[in-house]
Amino acid sequence: MITKEHFLEIAKKNGEFSSWAVWANEDKKPKSNIGDLSIFDLEQNPKLLETLKPNVLMVGLNFSRTSERKTFGNFHDKRPQGQDYKIRFAFRDTPFYGAYMTDIIKNFEEKISGNVLTFLKNNKEFELQNIKLFEQEIKDLKCNDPFILAFGNITYDLLTKHFGEIYRIKKVMHYSQQISKENYREAVMKAIINSNNA
Repeated sequence: MITKEHFLEIAKKNGEFSSWAVWANEDKKPKSNIGDLSIFDLEQNPKLLETLKPNVLMVGLNFSRTSERKTFGNFHDKRPQGQDYKIRFAFRDTPFYGAYMTDIIKNFEEKISGNVLTFLKNNKEFELQNIKLFEQEIKDLKCNDPFILAFGNITYDLLTKHFGEIYRIKKVMHYSQQISKENYREAVMKAIINSNNA
């Protein structure tokens, strides 16, 4: 179990661009409470630390939209166009709930993933800088033999390019796909169980 001191250390150092796969429960609407960050308040949620799994990482590509950055606010987008609620639905009551969440590319806000890929192809040094940042995040987590879930093809390709010989990496469908939350959960669980890409 992660300690309070370790949790606060990660929040201070990496909280601007990372989060954890923990969310407040929804009400009647599927997207409700997705942006409720009080879930990370240890006084309001004293059992949080028992839930967190620093040896499991969920990795996206980059910030897709400009947003007000709050500690652990990534992947907790409350705006109507946000699709983060599908992650909550897909991973609830699974061994992956509580995973550490981050993007492989930091400080590059772009909605179209193809544009991110084009930028990286033309800016190799920027790519390597971000790979080093990700390596440091893993060190900060103090995890042993991390299991990484990559959201989408580009993220998976980047991770396997730099870490495929080191870590276990599984590709899962990106949550922005036009698919119901129920079908998304089914697709993700099937990919994790049956995929040969780790």
